[in-house]
Amino acid sequence: MRETTPGERRVSLVPDTVGRLAKSGNEIIVERGAGQASSFPDRTYTDAGATIGDPWSADLVAKVAKPTDDELGRLREGTILIAFLQPLTNHALVRELARRRVTALSMDAIPRITRAQPMDALSSQATVAGYKAVLLAATALPKFFPMLTTAAGTIAPAKVFVIGAGVAGLQAIATARRLGAVVEAFDTRPVVKEQVQSLGAKFLEVDLGETGEGTGGYAKELSEEAHRKEVELLAKAVKDNDIVITTAAIPGRPAPKLITADMVRSMKPGSVIVDLAAETGGNTELTKPGEIIDVDGVRIDGTTNLPSTMPYHASQMYSRNIASLLALMLTKEGKLNLDMNDDVIKGTVITKDGEVVHEQTKKAVGEKVPA
Repeated sequence: MRETTPGERRVSLVPDTVGRLAKSGNEIIVERGAGQASSFPDRTYTDAGATIGDPWSADLVAKVAKPTDDELGRLREGTILIAFLQPLTNHALVRELARRRVTALSMDAIPRITRAQPMDALSSQATVAGYKAVLLAATALPKFFPMLTTAAGTIAPAKVFVIGAGVAGLQAIATARRLGAVVEAFDTRPVVKEQVQSLGAKFLEVDLGETGEGTGGYAKELSEEAHRKEVELLAKAVKDNDIVITTAAIPGRPAPKLITADMVRSMKPGSVIVDLAAETGGNTELTKPGEIIDVDGVRIDGTTNLPSTMPYHASQMYSRNIASLLALMLTKEGKLNLDMNDDVIKGTVITKDGEVVHEQTKKAVGEKVPA
């Protein structure tokens, strides 16, 4: 499927995955030019056993981004759709998918349980985003990352502060450390302290009076008092660092505001903030999603969809996630079988048989969708 969302360069299935599916007896139809932006030309798909044609005629349609209005109109009743649907916020889309009797599975709803790790597309794409965030910061920072001893004197290493130690944050920490920076990190979930320290970073601790550990491995929203303590703690750390990378996100909610305008202006000129939460409003009060701005000499990078800027490996990882999910859905004979008693499938299916069946989404949509 060739993605039509502006700026989206990833593809849902790469030739390697297509080859394995084709060998299992499945007929794979790939839209012309689908993988071009990810460096997978059409010939690599045909060599793998796919047919170049109209993917909307297939029983199962795999995408990266949620379908546009035009694409919705091409979905047939009974089609299985797999994509990043963001169902907790895209209520109109969910209602329309149910109305069209499309069986929709959302890759950002994969339960975060051990058995589902190979399918966890949020984690795979967050790995790409965390890595690329550090590269963007390193390119923009007017300083070296590592400590250097030269004939012209000793150069102090750059100081990097990572807010949020989920998959993206941990990858950012590891990448910054490999480049030679001194790194410290903060997270409202004390359980990640050992992971941060194992990567060679310092873990910033504060007693918030509660934990930010939510269900399913996600962070939860803090109380007003805990959030106030959190922002007070962050003020000094932000001021003392050359680079700040923010990754704090709460499923289905706007990103928490952790860095105020005053905190930005307290940073040294030339400092860089890369806000990985820009897509849901940003962790920085001044972030402009999709833009890079300058505030009194401090650069705030609000680039969205960072995984799409590294489409080859981002697509490869996403494709493997889909293949792992399909392994649960395809019988040995190649027939589709959605076992709603399977925890992974039950947690990933959003609409089925004309209804919203995903519990969290049903609450978010707030109404019964007629069959």
